[in-house]
Amino acid sequence: MKNKAAIIFLITALSALLTGMLFGLFAALQYLIPEFLKELIPFHKMRPFHVTTVITWIVLCATGSIYFYLTQIEKLKLFSNKLMKLHLIVFLITGLGIYLSYIFGRMEGREYLAFTPILTIPILFGWLLFGINYFKTMLKQVKNWPVYYWMWGTGIVFMMIHLTEAHLWLFPYFREHVIKDLTVQWKSYGSFVGSWNMLVYGISIYVMARIKGNDAIGRGKLAFFFYFLGLTNLMFGWAHHTYILPTQPWIRYVAYGVSMTEWIILGYMIYDWKKNLSQTKKDSYPLAYRFLVTTDFWIFINLIIALLFSIPAINFFTHGTHITVAHSMGTTIGINTTILFASLLYIVSKISAFSKKQETLIKRGLWGFNITLFLFFSALLVAGAKRSHWMYAGNDTSFSNMQDSLFWVYMAFFVFGIALTTSISIIGLPILKKLINSLRV
Repeated sequence: MKNKAAIIFLITALSALLTGMLFGLFAALQYLIPEFLKELIPFHKMRPFHVTTVITWIVLCATGSIYFYLTQIEKLKLFSNKLMKLHLIVFLITGLGIYLSYIFGRMEGREYLAFTPILTIPILFGWLLFGINYFKTMLKQVKNWPVYYWMWGTGIVFMMIHLTEAHLWLFPYFREHVIKDLTVQWKSYGSFVGSWNMLVYGISIYVMARIKGNDAIGRGKLAFFFYFLGLTNLMFGWAHHTYILPTQPWIRYVAYGVSMTEWIILGYMIYDWKKNLSQTKKDSYPLAYRFLVTTDFWIFINLIIALLFSIPAINFFTHGTHITVAHSMGTTIGINTTILFASLLYIVSKISAFSKKQETLIKRGLWGFNITLFLFFSALLVAGAKRSHWMYAGNDTSFSNMQDSLFWVYMAFFVFGIALTTSISIIGLPILKKLINSLRV
C-alpha cells in the first residue's frame, strides 16, 4: 500500500523550496531597487518569507523521506497511520498560519521563527506526533539500530527541545537581561540547525547504504563516532556564534574544538563510500549518486570557510556580515539540499523511473547548480568582506554610501540567484511531476 501522506510531505517540501527561492530572488532585488514590492511585501517581511519557506523545505523533505523509508523501503508497520496524517494536517495548517502571520504583520518572533510565537505550539505538537509514531514503530519492530535510526530519533527529540528553548525569551528572566537573552537565542538556533542536520545527515547515510546494498556503512565504528560527534556539535558547536559575548572562556574553547568537525567525518564517509562503490551500483542509482558526490564537494568548500570564521579573531570581523549568510547558504543549499535531492531521486527511482531525456535534463541542472551556487556564494563573500571593511575601517563613510558601493556586487548576487533558481527548478520540477503522478496511480 502506497504511503500517500509521505508523498504529500515531499510534494509540499519541493513546492516550498521553489517558492522559497522565489522569495529569495525578490529579497535580492530589493537590495537593488528598495521600492520593489515595498508596499506589498517590504524587505523586513520578504526575508522571513524566504527563510521560513526554505527551512520548511528541509524539515518537510526530511520528514517525508523518513516516513517513506520506514514504510515503503523497510516495510515496517507504522504504529499509527492516523498520527502520520494528523502530523501532515497540523503542519499544513500551521504553515498557512505562518504565512498569514507574516502578511498581517504579526511578526513578534525572532530569527528563523519570526512569526507570532503562538504558532510554535502546533509545530511542537506535530513533532510530538512524529516522535510518538517513530519510537513506537521502531522500538517494537527493530533491534540493533544502525546509526541512521539513532540520528533520526535524536533529531526529533532535540528539535522539540530547542524549539522550546528558542522561545525562552518570552520569560522576563531571559528577556530583561541582554547577555543572557542573546546567549540563549543564539544557542537555541544553533542547536535547532543541529537537530535538522541529524535528520538530514542520517538520510545521507541511509541512501548510501541502500545504493550500496550493504548496511555496513550504518553500523561501523566510524558511523557511530560521526553520530556522537554530531551530537556534541548539536549541544556545544553553537557557541561559535557567541564569541562576541562575555560568556565563560571554556564555552568558546569547546565550541572552537568541535565546530564543524562533523563535516570532516561526513565528507570522509561519502568519499570512502564513493571510492568503494562498484560501477554497477553507481549505474543503478546514477542521479542519487551524483548528488551525494556533489554534497562532498560542498562540504569541502563550506568547511574551509567555517573553520576560518570559527577562529574568534576572524569571527569578530565576519559576524553579522554577508559572509555569515554565505555560510548559511552554503550549508542549506550546498549540503542539506543536495542530500535531500539525493533522497528524493532515490525515492522516485522506487516509484517510477525517469526517461533518458529527464535524466539528462537533471544532470544538466546539477551542472548548472554547482556553477551558479559557487558564483552566488562568492558574491556573498565579496559583499561580506566589503561590509566588514566598512564596519571596522570605513572611517566616516555613511551606511548608504557603503550600500551604494556594493551595487554591482548585489547585481551579480541577483543574476547568479536567478541562474541558481533556474538550475534548482530544472532539477526539482521533474521530481515534483513524478511525485504528483504517483498519487494518481
